[in-house]
Amino acid sequence: MDPIKKPDSGNLHLPRTILIIDDDELNRMILSNIFSDTYSILEAENGEVGIELLVRELTDIAAILLDVMMPVTDGIRFLERIRELGWNGGIPVFLITAESDTSVLSRAYALGVMDTIAKPVIPYMVRKRVDSVVELFMARKSLRSRVEEQQQQINEQARRIIDLNQGMIEALSTAVEFRSAESGSHVRRIHDITKLLLLKTELGVGMSYETIEMIATSAIMHDIGKIAIPDAILNKPGRLTSEEFEIMKTHTVRGGEFLERIPQLRELPGFKYAHDIALQHHERYDGRGYPNGLKGDEIPIWSQVVSLADVYDALVNERVYKRAYSFDEAVKMINNGECGCFGPALLAAFKVAEPEMRALYSENPSEEK
Repeated sequence: MDPIKKPDSGNLHLPRTILIIDDDELNRMILSNIFSDTYSILEAENGEVGIELLVRELTDIAAILLDVMMPVTDGIRFLERIRELGWNGGIPVFLITAESDTSVLSRAYALGVMDTIAKPVIPYMVRKRVDSVVELFMARKSLRSRVEEQQQQINEQARRIIDLNQGMIEALSTAVEFRSAESGSHVRRIHDITKLLLLKTELGVGMSYETIEMIATSAIMHDIGKIAIPDAILNKPGRLTSEEFEIMKTHTVRGGEFLERIPQLRELPGFKYAHDIALQHHERYDGRGYPNGLKGDEIPIWSQVVSLADVYDALVNERVYKRAYSFDEAVKMINNGECGCFGPALLAAFKVAEPEMRALYSENPSEEK
């Protein structure tokens, strides 16, 4: 038998069926007469038949009236079975019994029985007690449904806000890339490469998917500080002079300062990643980078990853100051330390992920190498 499906708390359908499980036909008739004016009635002569009816009619059952002493499957075994099958307590169960054994009653309550009604039953008392509990369960179900609907609306609004924030971040970062005569898709590739390196290699072990996505989104803003660099330097086709290079290097510090001055960004959970990456993506593992000369693991792994992603993308794409290198050339240059200095763990991860990184470019025919 398939496990019982749990009722959908978000479904506003209110069940109006009473399931009566009792081996005594007279008892079933008496109980049926009490409720038949308001509820539909299902009858079962033992717990096994009761389980079959419950599985078939679960969403329509408002309450279960259950005898204890029955053949085939008694009341206690019925309660055990529906728990095994995944019933979650969404339907009130009333034990209708002459049983006085406290151990049996204790077991029944432990298995989820809501109330015990002694035989012989007194109709108006049974009706009042069952109606009161069913009304409570229906009100709770309706409230839970409304709460979940409101939560879904809140989640959808939050998702839209996140999408809007990311869209604005991408738009601003892309505008910076256009200023430097680079393709606006550069920031998207940095996002994708960063995410790939953290998600598909040992570098991201211990990070949640949400954290990796925050880091990848933050990577989009790695060069935001270039907004403060003069066009003559930013787009110079030849080699920069030492003085020009010193000005270019300031984009890291200016990027960190820029992000610090936006209160809305400071409140986002990913602000630390964005600030670190903007400030540190030109640091080197050997300590010869800028702006602070950080060395080794003084550089957070997210900043190291974005640094490599930035170098890789710059190598395989044309810039105003260089031709585009082939993927194989780029890999060789990175591994030989010709374009920065990266730690052994990062280079090992790069070796694993690079074929998939390369595939990111083949998805756009205009950028194939």
